[in-house]
Amino acid sequence: MIRIIIADDHAIVRDGLKRIIETAPGCEVVSEAVDGAEVIDRVRTQPADVLLLDLSMPGASGIDLIRHVKSIAPPLHILVLSMHAEEQYALRSIRAGASGYLTKDCASDSLVRALRKVASGSVYISEGVAEQLARHLNLGAMDEVPHRSLSDREYEVFLALVSGRSVSDIAHALNLSVKTISTHKSRILEKMQLDSVADLVRYAVAHRLIDLPYPNMPSQ
Repeated sequence: MIRIIIADDHAIVRDGLKRIIETAPGCEVVSEAVDGAEVIDRVRTQPADVLLLDLSMPGASGIDLIRHVKSIAPPLHILVLSMHAEEQYALRSIRAGASGYLTKDCASDSLVRALRKVASGSVYISEGVAEQLARHLNLGAMDEVPHRSLSDREYEVFLALVSGRSVSDIAHALNLSVKTISTHKSRILEKMQLDSVADLVRYAVAHRLIDLPYPNMPSQ
């Protein structure tokens, strides 16, 4: 029996995932979590084979949470189920220790197949993500595009900025100070050799990190 912990802050999503999983032979949901703190608690106290993890939850979340979970429960397999497109977080998730990455628009049979594959110790990723990973491993830093030079936290702030969120909104969401987010913003612009958030938006669109330019593109 594959024992699964579901981590998502939306009850309707958890309920839907639970119904899908519990209709699959050999799979059971043993616990649920609604934020980063509960994820850590469940991982520490509930024996499980797979953590089905949403990247965007209150409190500790994202790539940092993947690393934290793997540090306290190395044998636990993590399957990320995210609203973020593969181009945004898949490669970083795998590098942080996740065993698979799916977007929330996937079919239910793909989810079950992914759960079984990661539970067996294999990695579940799309061909596109496999190509990204191979490129990263084989070509080296000279071939890296600028956004890959960002730290995980800087990358998280970068995606929030190009999605149109203000510095204060990002600070609140990440439980950091406005000053800290402003510092990250400055470092992002410096590392990517760009001058404004508008430049970041254009870069993100060109590299398919977001689908469309933000409607009210900021000038600073």
